[in-house]
Amino acid sequence: MKTLKFITAILLLSFIGFTSCQDQDDHLNEENPNANAANSQTAKQLKQSSMHNGSFDDLLDGVSCSSILLPVTATVNGTEVHVVNESDYETVIDILSEYNNDEDEVILHFPLSVKLSNYTEVEITNQIEYDALISACNQAEGTTNEAINCLGINFPITVFSYNLNFVQTGSVVIESEKALYTYMTNFGNDEYFAVNYPITATLNSDTLVTITSDLELQSKISDCIATEDEEEQAEENAKTLETILVEGAFKVESFIDSSVEKANDYANYTIEFAGNLTCTAQNKADTTINAVQGTYNVASKTEVFVNLTFSGNASFELLNNNWEVTSFSQSSISLQSTTNAAVTLILAQI
Repeated sequence: MKTLKFITAILLLSFIGFTSCQDQDDHLNEENPNANAANSQTAKQLKQSSMHNGSFDDLLDGVSCSSILLPVTATVNGTEVHVVNESDYETVIDILSEYNNDEDEVILHFPLSVKLSNYTEVEITNQIEYDALISACNQAEGTTNEAINCLGINFPITVFSYNLNFVQTGSVVIESEKALYTYMTNFGNDEYFAVNYPITATLNSDTLVTITSDLELQSKISDCIATEDEEEQAEENAKTLETILVEGAFKVESFIDSSVEKANDYANYTIEFAGNLTCTAQNKADTTINAVQGTYNVASKTEVFVNLTFSGNASFELLNNNWEVTSFSQSSISLQSTTNAAVTLILAQI
């Protein structure tokens, strides 16, 4: 019981510990507009963006506010997997992605150790303790102080410190997220700090930006959080679309290529999508004609995409494309080629 209380307390404190002293005014130096108190918006965002990001192993633990320290053993959809290093995550991904219409199950083997968002390492000895960790994580992430994982500062950066009279008292070169988190956690209420801009950061894992002020930092964080929300919504839409595909049978209602409607070429065919990411087009008017075999994949970024690959039939090979989903419902899926916006495909459920 002491372990459970410790895990819960330390995880929650890592998120809410910097909300104290809110009565202290944010004080800006007219000569240095980037000077900040310990409770300023910039201080809060620097701390949030430097928390340990545990999202990289969500396929194992399902929570982004902590990560499992390797090695660890897990039973994934009935198969025991020894995850010794990060390359072994690929084995887990392969098992989980084998079917898209099954209920995935990951059973962790205890004891195991985790790293929390404040970089504390804790040993978990059983499922009850682990459930307490997940509960505390979900509770913390429901606040406005959850970790900011969509912006990664590129180190090193330099931070200046000032006394209450805005006389510079020192500077420090910060080399890592952990060092920044520690610095912001320990920063006193009787001093001020200023980031030595410009700095660079990576947004949403793929966009490099230069940031020249605290205001620009806040703007970039707002932008990347908005993009992150779009990505999460697209991921949910992709899962819904996968379910629609697997549970139904479809026909080509429209296929426009080079401004020509070619739906009649597929009028006798029904397309079915299987949970193992294969698809089959069967001629219902003439069952002696061999079925057309293919594969498909549903992916997402801020939009949802369907990749189709057929072989052995010239007409269906014309459908081979990476399609952006422009709209979908239970009865109809509208697609547009990602390489030629004039090429469109509509699949209608039969």
